[in-house]
Amino acid sequence: MDAHDGVRRRLRAAVREVPAARERVRAGLWPVLQQTGAATVAWLIARHLVQHHEPLFAPVAAVVALNASRGERGANAVRLLLGVVIGILMAELWLTVLGNHGYGALSVATFMAMLLALLLGGERIVVAQAAVSAILAVATSKAEAGPERLTDALIGAGVALLTSQIVFPAEPIALLRRAEVTTLRALAEALDLAALALRHRDRALSDQEVLDRLRTAREELVDLDKTRSRSIRTAGRSLIWRKRGAPALRESVSAGQLVLLGGSCLTLTRTAMTAHTGATRPKPATADAVRDLSRAVGELGLVLGDLGTRRSAVGIALGVLRALTEPGSGHDTYSNAVRVAVRTVAIDIMVFAGVDKDKVAEAERATEEQVQGLDEHVPAPVRTVLSGLSRFRRRHPRPGR
Repeated sequence: MDAHDGVRRRLRAAVREVPAARERVRAGLWPVLQQTGAATVAWLIARHLVQHHEPLFAPVAAVVALNASRGERGANAVRLLLGVVIGILMAELWLTVLGNHGYGALSVATFMAMLLALLLGGERIVVAQAAVSAILAVATSKAEAGPERLTDALIGAGVALLTSQIVFPAEPIALLRRAEVTTLRALAEALDLAALALRHRDRALSDQEVLDRLRTAREELVDLDKTRSRSIRTAGRSLIWRKRGAPALRESVSAGQLVLLGGSCLTLTRTAMTAHTGATRPKPATADAVRDLSRAVGELGLVLGDLGTRRSAVGIALGVLRALTEPGSGHDTYSNAVRVAVRTVAIDIMVFAGVDKDKVAEAERATEEQVQGLDEHVPAPVRTVLSGLSRFRRRHPRPGR
């Protein structure tokens, strides 16, 4: 029976993994196709234009250079090339000094190549390529090994740069928008967990369940913050997207507000866990408010680039925020800690959607008539090129459609 239970558990775990595996393949298929194409082109150039008999490193260099996050692939190609140059130079230097291809020259050249790579910035790919290039240059007996590897590196890195900067450049706004959407969905799941804890006070949520949801949300927030920097660098370096620098900066500011929203969502989730086990427990109205906030965040994660969706999220958050100030919404409805956390999330949702902070503060104190039309103050979101193409296709359908 125990063996059968173990098999069933493994089968259930495998079934649960299928959607995640499918999503990984879907997200990674296009980059893999680009790397495959770049490797093929690099091999053809090295084999037929430069006439290498065994141009192995050119396609390898192209794949390694493109094996980075979108927005970092061009810089990765330059780092790879830098590492190769450092390794070959150190190998040639110490071969000349020591005059042999033994373990002594290999050790010294490898150490000095890695040390110089660290002094020049210390990126992992630079250090690794410097070490590998030094080892290969010392270990092989071919005098032309170093120059051949440098030629292959130039070809592979050049093809990678062409692929990442000219043929398939990462659009900085779309790059950031994808990270925002992923983060919003993770935050909505965390708020769902908070609402569940507040509504079903007698149901004990496992610590592992809570940790998994919170860890996922935190990881997405960290990745979002890194993507903010990458998107600005991409807009500044790319010849094609340089003119999109101002919209990219605006989207980066919005993403910064999302980071703050993420922090308040995680605080609310942890506070809900405490309220679930404490002596003063909120009533179901609190769970309804948190569920509404989760719905607003989830809707933004579905169609972040839609103005109507942003206005809808503002309306939901405003309703929750104003309910906190209504008569009878004091300690008999909300514990003080949860009340503060709910208010912070509602405000952060409105600000992230585009409402000015001063207008949010005014709306919190205003009468019902005075807050009418607040959603009209939500500015239109920054458009990506893909969203612009979609609008064009809807307005100008192909004949026969």
